[in-house]
Amino acid sequence: MSTATKPYHIGRKISRIRELRDMKQEALAEALGITQQSVSNIENSETIDEEKLKEVAKALGVSVEAIKNFSEEAVFNYFNNIYDQGVFNHNQHCTFNPLDKIVELYERLMQAEKDKNEYLEKLLKEK
Repeated sequence: MSTATKPYHIGRKISRIRELRDMKQEALAEALGITQQSVSNIENSETIDEEKLKEVAKALGVSVEAIKNFSEEAVFNYFNNIYDQGVFNHNQHCTFNPLDKIVELYERLMQAEKDKNEYLEKLLKEK
């Protein structure tokens, strides 16, 4: 008996995409309006009818073609290319000063608190 996996096992592809999207079977089941056991059955199936595949693709936020053409190698190549192109290059600099953003956020928060206090004081005076 061969232990090699078949290259076109649509259920495994669905399962792997779901996992990569950090989605549990229960969440996919809810999105599809089916039970978690039904999702498990789909993920263990070598084939799936086209209509159900469209529903699954929509729930996962990917195209039907993305599911059909999914491969682990393609995922790794994609991320390696992003890394090589410098998207994760730590030498890139911010176009803004993070400290300025923190100060700006703090000032907005303080103003919101002042506005809230003034409103509450106004309510108390009316009583």
